Amino acid sequence: MTDASTGRSGFSPAYLDRVGSSFTDFLGSSAPDLLPGRRTLPAVPVGELSPHATTIVAATYAGGVLMGGDRRATMGNLISSRDIEKVYAADSWSVIGIAGAAGIAIEMVRLYQVELEHYEKIEGMTMSLDGKANRLAAMIRGNLGAAMQGLAVVPLFAGYDLDAAEGTSPGRIFSYDVTGGNYEERGYASVGSGSLFAKNSLKKTWRPGLSAEAATHSVVESLYDAADDDSATGGPDPVRRLYPIVYRVDAEGAVRLTDAEVAAVADTIITERSARQDEEG
Repeated sequence: MTDASTGRSGFSPAYLDRVGSSFTDFLGSSAPDLLPGRRTLPAVPVGELSPHATTIVAATYAGGVLMGGDRRATMGNLISSRDIEKVYAADSWSVIGIAGAAGIAIEMVRLYQVELEHYEKIEGMTMSLDGKANRLAAMIRGNLGAAMQGLAVVPLFAGYDLDAAEGTSPGRIFSYDVTGGNYEERGYASVGSGSLFAKNSLKKTWRPGLSAEAATHSVVESLYDAADDDSATGGPDPVRRLYPIVYRVDAEGAVRLTDAEVAAVADTIITERSARQDEEG
């Protein structure tokens, strides 16, 4: 846009002088107060005052990777939301799931989505999967001050590696800690309050080379098991028609499974367990 009286661009100097393809770096130099980790926080822990999101799981399969998350958010001993969304497409080839302070986490996801889109527009190409994982690590590190006040964000990231060598699994999973530590996981991973139970479930049902259908069953079942033992994790809710959110990422890109598809898997698991209970008497 141009000022009609002066003929000069209406954009700020920071926008015109920007160097590099990182939207987060640009925001840090032009409007740092808009970054989640740059805001002034109270001098006392405030973690119990904000809704927290849990639990996220991810698992690779023969053609890519799956990520799923339950729908419950808690605030202390209260259920603050029964239908929160915790898994999002980061771009066409990757997904991100959030655990921790829900409001800050969702804001971080939106900024991360813009970061990847901005890079694509500036560079004319998609960032490598390792580059995406490292960019997310830097954003988490920027939230360290808030994390120390109880507003931690610990996401799970997964994607389809367009540069994967032939014969290797194209689906990859990355976990993080509150300091921005970035760790690639093998096969499956989980974060959030129910992660211990979900990971133990995946340990028993996951194996290399699973089909997409079998891996989906494994992911949904692990969330079901987590909900059995963790009060902050919500299980399938047929009455309210609330089911886990599950994304599949393969050679066709990131696709969210429909509620009907996830409900069918959940119903199968419930039927299997009911039959087992009947057999045990």
